[in-house]
Amino acid sequence: MSYYSFQVNRKGTIYWYYKLQAAESIFPMATNNEKKTKYKYLGRAGSSAHIDAVEKLTRRNLIDELERVIQSLTESYLDIYIGTETE
Repeated sequence: MSYYSFQVNRKGTIYWYYKLQAAESIFPMATNNEKKTKYKYLGRAGSSAHIDAVEKLTRRNLIDELERVIQSLTESYLDIYIGTETE
């Protein structure tokens, strides 16, 4: 999942908006909850949807990093315990 920001110029004022983009259509559409879309618009910075998405992405990134560390430690342990290298 990717996180994007974009500018909108309305009446001479520039606003920043944020959205999430998934590889597959996973978000319910705003106009039809039965259909799915790849995009979820989060609104302006500081909106409740924006803050919630940033917190969720931060947690997901931490989980991904912890999984990589666990995998690396497991492989290192096996290298030491068994005396062979894994790839």
